[in-house]
Amino acid sequence: MKKIVFALSIMILFTNLKAQTMQNTKELSDRIQVIEDKMSIKNLVDTFSVLADQKETQKQTLLFTENASVESRVNGQPGMTLTGRKQIGDAFSSYLSLFETVYHINGQQTIELKENTASATSYCMVILIGMEDGKKIKTTMGVYYYDEFVKENGCWLITKRTSNFIWQEKEEVE
Repeated sequence: MKKIVFALSIMILFTNLKAQTMQNTKELSDRIQVIEDKMSIKNLVDTFSVLADQKETQKQTLLFTENASVESRVNGQPGMTLTGRKQIGDAFSSYLSLFETVYHINGQQTIELKENTASATSYCMVILIGMEDGKKIKTTMGVYYYDEFVKENGCWLITKRTSNFIWQEKEEVE
């Protein structure tokens, strides 16, 4: 009888250990997925900036969903709203063509995940160098983006971007 009780105890112990191991594996897998998703979103925002700096607006628009929207706000006041990849791409291309140098420096970012959607606030300094009234002018802007994302076919895309232009400085450069 003692042998049967001992054998049952060992079986229950191993069953509990296996269940606990499976639960720990799932928790670890879920935590790794969160890290991968956050890294993918950070990479998406950084890629957006790099492509803007390179004036690769056609590639940049592919970072958005087909029906995405981009809204600009200057000093808290609503600006223009763009809808769809074509309109976004045309506006970005037109604007960036005004400058010989475009340079984004991305900073801190917070990301909130909810299954296959996410939102983030990302801070950025944007430097633009172009000609104004026959002079080379450097415009430096403090911007933060509020983005909404969706995961489609395993890839994160921007579905809505609100660009908040908070401050701006201009100076002539040699």
